[in-house]
Formats: sequence, C-alpha cells, structure tokens
Amino acid sequence: MARTIRFNAFDMNCVGHQSPGLWKHPRDKSWKYKDLDYWQDLARTLERGIFDGIFIADVIGYYDVYKGSNYHAIEQAAQIPVNDPLQLAAPIALATEHLGIGITASTSFEHPYTFARRLSTADHHTKGRVGWNIVTSYLESGAKNIGQGGLRGHDNRYEVAEEYVEVLYKLFEGSWEEGAVQRDPIRGIFTDPTKVHEIGHRGKFFDVPGYHLSEPSPQRTPVLYQAGASGPGKAFAGAHAECVFVGAPTKSLLKAYVDEIRQKAAAAGRDPRKVLIYNLVTLIVDETDEKAQKRFEEYQGYTSYDGSLVFMSGWSGIDFGQYAPTDDIKKVETNAIVSMIEHFSGKDKTWTVEELAKWGGIGGVGPVFVGSPSTVADILQEWAEETDVDGFNLAYAVTPESFEAAVDLLVPELQKRGVYPTAYRPGTLREKLFGDGPYLGTNHPANQYRDIEAFKKRASETDTSVAPLRKVGS
Repeated sequence: MARTIRFNAFDMNCVGHQSPGLWKHPRDKSWKYKDLDYWQDLARTLERGIFDGIFIADVIGYYDVYKGSNYHAIEQAAQIPVNDPLQLAAPIALATEHLGIGITASTSFEHPYTFARRLSTADHHTKGRVGWNIVTSYLESGAKNIGQGGLRGHDNRYEVAEEYVEVLYKLFEGSWEEGAVQRDPIRGIFTDPTKVHEIGHRGKFFDVPGYHLSEPSPQRTPVLYQAGASGPGKAFAGAHAECVFVGAPTKSLLKAYVDEIRQKAAAAGRDPRKVLIYNLVTLIVDETDEKAQKRFEEYQGYTSYDGSLVFMSGWSGIDFGQYAPTDDIKKVETNAIVSMIEHFSGKDKTWTVEELAKWGGIGGVGPVFVGSPSTVADILQEWAEETDVDGFNLAYAVTPESFEAAVDLLVPELQKRGVYPTAYRPGTLREKLFGDGPYLGTNHPANQYRDIEAFKKRASETDTSVAPLRKVGS
C-alpha cells in the first residue's frame, strides 16, 4: 500500500524567508507580510490544498555572523524586518476552518508563565488549531538584546527547555481540572475554586508557584512541534514532540534521522508512529518538466550569494565571509545549529562555500525538486518510501506562486495516485493529525501532571518540590 504524503507550508512573518534575493522577483508578494489579507489569502489557498498547517518560523535577534556584521542581513531582508508570529493565529483562523497554525516561540526568550497564557489564548481563538514549535534559539544577538549577555551553551539550552515544558505541562494539564468552569448563574459560580490548583513549581531555572491564568483551551496543551536535529534536540523530540521538522538534504541523512527519532520515541514509551516527521523541501512545479526547469532557472537569477551566506553563517555560527568561494567546508564546533554543519561536512559530499551558497539560495538547507506534477510526485513518493518520512514542509521560492503551484498542480496528481488526503478530519488540530482525542495521549510525559495535587504529594514524599528533570539524552 502506498504511503500517504502530508504537506505543511513553511513561512515566516518577514520578507523572503529562506530564499534571499527572491523578494526582487516581480511576482513575489512576501513584502506584503505586514498585511493581514496577504496571510488570509495564503491560508485559504493552503486549506484548499488540504495542507496540515502553516508552520510559521521565527527568530529573536538578527544574523550578524557573516562578515562580522548585520549589513548584508539588513540589505537583503534576511529575516529582518520580522514581525511576531503569534499574532497571525487569529486572522488565519478567521479565514479558514481546518488549517493548523504552528507558531514558533523560544524557551530561551519567553518566560513560561506569561507564554502559557498567550498560547492558551491562541488555542481558544482558533478553536484548537494551534501548535507550538519549541525552539531553543541560536542567535547570540537575540540573547544580548534581552539582557542575557549571550546564549547559554547548546546542550544547556535543552536542559532549560526540559524544565520549561514541564512548567507548561503543569499549567496546561494540571492547574485547572475538567469541569472547573461551571458558568452556573443559579448558584452564582463561574469557576469552582476547589478545582483550580497552584502548580507549586520550584526548579533550577524557573519558580512558578501559582495558577494558570487561562481556563483550559480546546487542546489544553497545543500540538507540540520541534525542529532540533542535534543529539540533544533529537532526544528532546523523542520525548516530547508530536510533529518533527528536519532539513535533511539527502535521502540517506533523512532515513537515519527518521529511524533515530522513532527509536527515541519508542524508548520514551511513546508510539513512534504517532510522531509525524516532515522534511524541508522547496518545490518548483509547472505543467511540464521543461517549463519547471525554465522557472527554476528564472528564480536562480534572483538569488543572493551574500544573502544565502548570511543564513548559512547565522545557522552554523561560522563566518563564511572569511573564506574564498572555492574553499571546502570543514566541521567546526559552534554554539549555533550544530547539525547543519554535520550535514554539509559529512561523508556524502565535500562542499565548497560557493556550492553551499548556491544550495541555500532557494529554500534554505532542504533539497529543491523541479519538474512536472508527475515528476515531482514520483520524487516525493520515492523519498517517502525510502526514508519513512511522513510528509514535507514546503518552503517557497516565490510566494504565493510556489504554494499555488503545489496546490493547483501537484496536489491533484498526488490525490489521483491515492497518496494525499482529499478532506480534513473533524475536530482540533491534534484530532485532524492523529485521529484521536483533543488532548495529549496518556503515554506522553505531560500526563503525569494532570492530577497536580497527587503529583505534588508524590514529589514531597521523595523530598523534592518538583519532578526530577529528565536528563537530556536519556
């Protein structure tokens, strides 16, 4: 039986996202990122294509590694200017009925108590269609601008993230019982105070003693996305994530990644098939292979060498501006996205700086597939069958053109082959994705906090006020 293929749209509340220089293309409308009608029109297109959701990336800070400054980032609009992603949830929800809305927010820059309220509010407003993409961040500039002085070490950021999600699970799952909100005008009781609990969290990084400010939202804990591909990132994903995004440039790297994530989920006591994994790709689709190739070549004429290396330098922590275009990339230890350089300095291929810039000029680190609907469908099916990946996170070259081509040309081809959904499931985002209930499953680590009073009693009996932090990698 052929594998079902799923799509997410990969975007950001900025210009150009991961195709630096393509903002110059006359048909590109990413400069309209400031306008709600732009996002609502795009969301309607994606829902017409039965996309699982729109995944909105984010960064706090700016890319200033390349040539030691942010000059080229600003010049090429390389994710600056950038607006807040969470404020897009409500207008997108108003324009659609089913589309999921994945919002990126960092455990390094957002306090869990205030963020929990913001996320519950978004889940209420969207009637349960929100997901949270959990990131630990990689830009030193972001940490410096909020007074932290600089980023914590890479592995230490995941230790913080472990406690961060623990606080959120306690707030989302345990603070308000089912039935706490009664809205009883006869007895004059809106909420039963005996069913609302302080979480009593005292940890290494956070002290959060009190109640969640929001009543339970449709999903309680929104769908959990995660995109870390380093060792600690994969351990975190195996323990917590429901949807995992990766940017593997080859099938061999993708297969190894998918196998490892599923193994880690199983080791954590979770169903590995209930973790959906999407690989980043950019699709250049047209009616024929020849037209698609011509379109791809047209797009390449607008790419920016400096803009591409702004991203590659920022993601890796390596200033590629110090090297000649013909220099080979060597593996260097950095404090940014460790996995990226592992990909591009691995056994499969030796990359030069110029090749890296060309690769990243359209769509970022993921592969670019070019061809007719039939050709691209063949490629996607081959990748899905050979790697066990569940779907693809579609970046754009030119927006909304790239997404419209996928919806109007590619989706019908995949549906004709019986490998793509033809309708949405009812319910919340979690129900649409997995076909189960609206809440996290009982085998998820959040489950232990649902009876918060019992949890606190157990914790006190072991002479600690909080649950033992899960050791990253265990």
